[in-house]
Amino acid sequence: MSSEFGNVLRIGVFGQSHGKAIGVTVHGLPAGEAVDLEDLQRFMDRRAPGRNAQSTARKEADHPVFLSGLADGVTCGSPLCAMIENSDHHSSDYAELADKPRPAHADYTAWVKWKGQADMRGGGHFSGRLTAPLCIAGGIAKQILARRGIHVGAHILAIGSVSEERFPFHPMPELFTAVADKDFPVLDDAAGEHMKAIIAEARSRGDSIGGCVECAVTGLPAGLGGPMFDGVENRLAAALFGIPAVKGVDFGAGFDVVQRYGSENNDPFVLEDGNIVTATNHAGGILGGITNGMPVTMRVAFKPTPSISLPQQTVSLSRMEPAELVIRGRHDPCVTHRAVPVVEAVAAIVALDLLLEEKQL
Repeated sequence: MSSEFGNVLRIGVFGQSHGKAIGVTVHGLPAGEAVDLEDLQRFMDRRAPGRNAQSTARKEADHPVFLSGLADGVTCGSPLCAMIENSDHHSSDYAELADKPRPAHADYTAWVKWKGQADMRGGGHFSGRLTAPLCIAGGIAKQILARRGIHVGAHILAIGSVSEERFPFHPMPELFTAVADKDFPVLDDAAGEHMKAIIAEARSRGDSIGGCVECAVTGLPAGLGGPMFDGVENRLAAALFGIPAVKGVDFGAGFDVVQRYGSENNDPFVLEDGNIVTATNHAGGILGGITNGMPVTMRVAFKPTPSISLPQQTVSLSRMEPAELVIRGRHDPCVTHRAVPVVEAVAAIVALDLLLEEKQL
């Protein structure tokens, strides 16, 4: 199973949503890097379930247990392995789904791929639960990057039809921290209240709603990446699409460029304190697959949660006939707000991998 990514920094995610534990292996971490475990837990808590009215009622502490790779809180050069024990799972809620695959979920494709043997309780290995181990690796990567003046932050850009402003031209670390400290990670709290109302309305109808996360990486040097198939966009997009429920990724102005003339979209080069920078950042900090020294910005679109309480049309796999499905159990009416730290984690991992690969760390 291709649950690994990275070149020098190699990340592997293991486990199933309702298995004994989930976890991550990390190869290639530089030795001698201190890991603030309290800070890491605060980062993990931002993603954890059951924290507010917008999330699933499932309760998980999400406390990572390190099996290797750390000695007295410092990376020791050995491969890092950490796990999180699963405790609050109701597998009986998923019994019917073994025969009736959920529309828009991997139940059917996993059944085909592994001939009915996949453990799909709670979504199995396809579950958003598997983003918790990603946050262990990403939280550590964020700490290593921050010591080098490289910072990663994200916020909810949109839920349904409600959106807020994008990050400013040069987002500062203090802004990232301020957003991360919020229960609902938005720049504009008034817009956030409207987003919460949309989520609550979807939940009340037994439905779900999609959303978009914007992420920025600041402080990366110019010159990382390469042309064509190994560019920074390629590396980030491949990893971001590994997050469950992601259906779209763009960089800088993204798809908005189709409405612009070149004279509007081109970023003029200017001098600032003797350095070459750009006056705007429609390119999102990347030109020809290579960083240009400006903030790397991206938007990540998340689909509505497939597990909804409304009746849906499916088929019975055992009888090979049409069937109706009404899903029971505890599910997020929207995953976007919990996905904010996950996007940060993946962006941080890829940034650290690029720096290690080009020996700039």
